[in-house]
Amino acid sequence: MTIKTTNERPWGFYRSLEIAEGFQVKYIEVKPAGRLSLQKHFKRSEHWVVVRGEVNVTVDGTTKVYKVGEHLYIPVEAVHRLENTTSQAAAIVEVQIGSYLGEDDIVRLEDDYGRTN
Repeated sequence: MTIKTTNERPWGFYRSLEIAEGFQVKYIEVKPAGRLSLQKHFKRSEHWVVVRGEVNVTVDGTTKVYKVGEHLYIPVEAVHRLENTTSQAAAIVEVQIGSYLGEDDIVRLEDDYGRTN
C-alpha cells in the first residue's frame, strides 16, 4: 500500500492511500460542522463508504444522511457535497475511478471558504 501525505483543508483533511492507473483511494475526515464544496468532476466517478460518524451527502439536489457501513456511488458530472453536521469527526473512504484523477478536475459550484471556480 502506498501511503501519501496528509492534505489539510478548511473542512478537515484527506490522505491518499493508493494511486494507480485509473483509480485512487482516499481517506477523508470532516471535522464537526465541516462542509466540502458543492462540486462535480468531468473525468472521474467516486464511491464513498462511511467509516466514522455520520455525514449528510447531497447528490444532484437530493440530501441523505449516511452512517457507518453505508455507501453510495457518485457518477461522473453529478453535483455533490459531503457535510458533517454532528459534534464528532466523521470520515469516509473514497474510491475514485477515471481517466484523470487530479485535484484540478474539481469544479466548485459553491464553497464556504471562497474557493469557487
